[in-house]
Amino acid sequence: MANLTPNPSYSLSIRFQVPNQPGMLASVTQAVSDRGGNLGQIDVVEQTRHSSTREIVVDTASTEHAEAIIQAVKALPNVKVLNTYDRTFALHQGGKITVRSKAPLSRQSDLAMAYTPGVGRVCMAIAQDPDRVYELTIKRNTVAIVTDGSAVLGLGNLGAEAALPVMEGKAMLFKEFGGLDAFPICLATQDTDAIVEVVKNIAPVFGGVNLEDIAAPRCFEIEARLQQELNIPIFHDDQHGTAIVTLAALTNALKLVKKSLSDVQIVINGAGAAGVAIARLLKKAGATQIQMCDSQGILSSDRLDLNDQKREFAVEKGGKLADAMEGADVFLGVSAPGVVTPEMVKSMAKEPIVFAMANPVPEIQPELVSDDVAVIATGRSDYANQINNVLAFPGVFRGALDCRASGFTTSMYLGAALAIADLVSDSDLNREHIIPSVFDDRVAIAVAAAVQRAAREDGVARI
Repeated sequence: MANLTPNPSYSLSIRFQVPNQPGMLASVTQAVSDRGGNLGQIDVVEQTRHSSTREIVVDTASTEHAEAIIQAVKALPNVKVLNTYDRTFALHQGGKITVRSKAPLSRQSDLAMAYTPGVGRVCMAIAQDPDRVYELTIKRNTVAIVTDGSAVLGLGNLGAEAALPVMEGKAMLFKEFGGLDAFPICLATQDTDAIVEVVKNIAPVFGGVNLEDIAAPRCFEIEARLQQELNIPIFHDDQHGTAIVTLAALTNALKLVKKSLSDVQIVINGAGAAGVAIARLLKKAGATQIQMCDSQGILSSDRLDLNDQKREFAVEKGGKLADAMEGADVFLGVSAPGVVTPEMVKSMAKEPIVFAMANPVPEIQPELVSDDVAVIATGRSDYANQINNVLAFPGVFRGALDCRASGFTTSMYLGAALAIADLVSDSDLNREHIIPSVFDDRVAIAVAAAVQRAAREDGVARI
């Protein structure tokens, strides 16, 4: 397997002092480069006639790689390393989000209106007309990000506390890309009934609920029960966000190879929350030939270990992942690192499409098959065609909350996917650009509009 590319998730800052002489900075940057680090910003902290203090930013590939670079700089003659720190950990110090007041509290009259006694009038207005909670509180713009910490990223069952940094990050993305106020709710239970009850009991505060990093198959039941028992939209991002962006990217990739979704043979490796949701949405969009694999191979009807969700996609003939990929047009991986070999990719149909979305290490490194595929995508930001859920969930919730949808429908997901795909024009479409950038400010607007339109057509929009 190829080495991972240095990237900002392992970003390092080194502050050092050297004699103020020509070539001293070059010796440091050369040492970093020789050990495979990517240089970023270089700042002068202090400079005198005799010495120069600088701080450099270096992207590395791992903690071990970062330490090797630090030691290389320390070993240089006449270089004094003053301080080093991990920039990712520094960003997380004290948490990444906060709560701010929208109204001033600078005089007694402000306090009397925002709190007691004036707030009592507002409470009575909501008690008499509960729908006014959307008008007079944060509910209409607020999302609960709920997790039990059982499937954190690709790291496994880390628990509620370890899940909190992810949920804080999610809240940042909701705010920055959708203008929504979201708050992390990390639950100290992994019991399905308890999770459902907790979310039902906190629902009065929130306009919608984003379920996150909850392991399959429990996540399916939790989402279904909450959607049935609450009148606000419930969205499991690991399922539907991944499915929306995958369909958007695949729609455009198929345009490049001039193949139809209804005709191609698709292999999905990973039969958990994401894999099942992708398969369901692809079927809704017109896919007819899907083989799904888990760690034991193809989901086949003769297997006795399949749960209800896996059984939905069981086929008659079993086999290994390599068997499924032979002659396939599309591979979609939401599974584990390194499970696909170059030989397996070469066995696929002409002009194959490979989405290796396991994170942080994909099913196969793009460098190994770049000449053998028509299009390749990953879940990583340091390669082209990142399949990133942030393209979906801010706009999905923006649209759902703006039309006060009572729930989500498959048509709303389909509309979101096609809206994302449509933002890449035919003139801009190429093998390294099948999906818009997460920083494209058109994305959330287009997705929100498509979601509202589908919600109204499906009769779930209340305004």
